[in-house]
Amino acid sequence: MQFDLEIGGRVRTVRLSKDGERTEVRVDDRTFAVDARRVGRDTLSLLVREGDGAIRGVDVTVAPRGGNGGLDIALDGRTLTATLVSRFGRRAGEGGAAGSGPQQLTAPMPGKVVRVLVAPGDDVQPRQGLIVIEAMKMENELRATRPGRVKAVRVAEGQSVEAGALLVTVE
Repeated sequence: MQFDLEIGGRVRTVRLSKDGERTEVRVDDRTFAVDARRVGRDTLSLLVREGDGAIRGVDVTVAPRGGNGGLDIALDGRTLTATLVSRFGRRAGEGGAAGSGPQQLTAPMPGKVVRVLVAPGDDVQPRQGLIVIEAMKMENELRATRPGRVKAVRVAEGQSVEAGALLVTVE
């Protein structure tokens, strides 16, 4: 899974991959091995192994801030405000923010389509909401990464989707 977060005016690309109990987290060009355990509704206890082999424990709380992709992230005694710019379950080579070709918006995890915000033929701008999916009791607005025109909407409101399902294509 890959998503882009805007924190303090800077967009960071975060990639998550899971292999059994181990999760690898890549933030921009830094990679961490993470063992995560849920300790509360919005709180995870993390053991993070950094590139130098050092391990540190971190508790992180991520709480949604409205339905617009805003997040409050409490980490290491401070709270960061972040905005979910885009969230994709795409593979390398598929449409990204700086790439060319169609953007293929896919479901980042299993969930239910709550709202479809665009129709085929609509022009969209970067960061414009396209689809809202409810997953794990949270609404996630999936957004365009660059300008384009909606070619196809492949889901309807109320529809359940699996992770990786194609939702919208923007050219």
